[in-house]
This record gives sequence, structure tokens and C-alpha cells, in this order.
Amino acid sequence: MDELKLIAERTDSVPLAESGVLGPARARLMAEIGAVQTENVVPLKKRRRWVWTGVGASGLAAAITAVVALTPAGLEPPAATADPEAVLRSAAAAALKTPDTPPKPDQFIYTKTKQPDGERESWISADGTRDGMIKRADGSSFPLPGCRNGQAQAYKGKEPLKGVTEPCTPRPGYRVDLPTDADAMFAYLNADHSGEKGDYNAMGKDVLALANENHLPPAVRAALYGAAAKVSGLRAVDHTKDAAGRPGVGITWPLGPHDDPKVAKPVVIVFAADTFQYLGTNSTAATASGVVDAVGQRP
Repeated sequence: MDELKLIAERTDSVPLAESGVLGPARARLMAEIGAVQTENVVPLKKRRRWVWTGVGASGLAAAITAVVALTPAGLEPPAATADPEAVLRSAAAAALKTPDTPPKPDQFIYTKTKQPDGERESWISADGTRDGMIKRADGSSFPLPGCRNGQAQAYKGKEPLKGVTEPCTPRPGYRVDLPTDADAMFAYLNADHSGEKGDYNAMGKDVLALANENHLPPAVRAALYGAAAKVSGLRAVDHTKDAAGRPGVGITWPLGPHDDPKVAKPVVIVFAADTFQYLGTNSTAATASGVVDAVGQRP
């Protein structure tokens, strides 16, 4: 049986503890994990400290990917007592237990994120065939044209070009097309991410893009976090906060193969320390999400 499903089934009847009582228990758990690893696992070589550089993208892909703002160079977060792989595996197990109601094909995935320049909202077609929208922090908006019969409306800026379409592939907001197994998800991300093969920094950006503005079935989200746990060079950060000020435990990602560590700027992905729910990053925070019937509606 898959280890994440087993964890979920064994813990299904156990109520969640209050945040205030979890600190000592969590400390004991991490100590026990460390003891077991020392006894049974061949020690790994000392890991280098890595940070995750920011996102640079253009076109429609950038329109549906949350913006990652960078913090000043040289502000590398302090080391954590938590193990990054254990944090991500816990996040995966928690995701498996999350109730899910699949959206209808004609509905939209709504997401609101807090960013350094304000709040951003997105409405992404559940099946990728309807016209969605992005509303920027400055109040301006631009369309996300749906893909129907292999063609999408062409735009010049925000204005549709009358009678002009362009070839397309549907980009659904409800991602039932993704693997539900951590190994298969890792292979998918490594083969299809925006960077070259083996570029874990690029893979991390795609992990964040999927986590932010897509509706992922519980098994897919669990596989996403399980795949992330397989990346080399991860580092946990205790007592961090997301862009909305919510406290949690963070994970940093390795540099890209061509990045200069002297100028790299850290980005930390943040999970709630008690529930391991994904919160966002230290520069963006997913503050609201849901399924709505039309562009402009909010849950």
C-alpha cells in the first residue's frame, strides 16, 4: 500500500490537536526521527545551503502563474531543526485527507494571492475551454482565452482581434491529468518543467505554479509534495511567515545550474506548522480559493 495512503487511513479518526500544544510534541517527534535516521540510514554528505531564485516568465504561461517577488540578496533564512523531507511528506499526508468536490467543466477556479504590490485575483476555466481572467493588484485585468477545438481568441493587449484565432492546447484549472504517485509526478516534473533536465530550481517554480492557482485533487496534491521531497538540496526553515504574515515552517529550494550563489535571492515556500497546509511563500500568499460559476464571482 502507498505509504501516504496508509498514513491517511491510520490517522483518519484522530482529531487535530490545537496549535498551542503541538510545539513540544513536534520537537519530540523530530528528535525521534533524527535518532532513527542515525541508527538505520547511511549518513548523507553534508548538504550545501541553497536558496531558490525568482520566476521569470512571459506570455500566457506567466498569466496563469503566481508572481514570485524576490527578497534582498544575502538574507538567507536561519537553519531549521525540522527535516524538509519530513515536512513535505507530512504535507502530502495531510493533502490526502482533504475533502474534495470536483468542479464542473463550466466552472472556474478562483484564487486570491497577496503580493508585495497588493492582491491579485484569478479566474481559471476548470476545463480550460472557457474565457478566464486575471485581475492585477493595480486594478487592471486581462483575459485568459479559453481553448476550444484547438483554437483560442487572439488578443492585442486586452483587446480581442476580430476574427483572429491562434492554435492552442486547453490549460485546465482542474488538474486531473497529473500523476497521483510521487515517483511518477517527479518524473513528470523533471521532464516537463520550464528549465533543462535536472534543473531543480526550475522544477520548484513549476511546483509552486501548480500549488498556487490550480484545483488539484487530493491525490495529485499529495503526489506533488511527495515529488518535491525527492529533490536534492532542500532545506527547512523554522518559524518563518508567508507574505500575509501567517506563521509556519518553510522549505527552500536549490539554485539553478547557471545561478550565481553570491547574488541569488531566497524564496521560502511556507506550510502551516500544525496542519501542514500550503500557505504560499515569503513573498506571495494564497489567501483565498474556491470554485465559482462565473468570472468575477468570489467564493
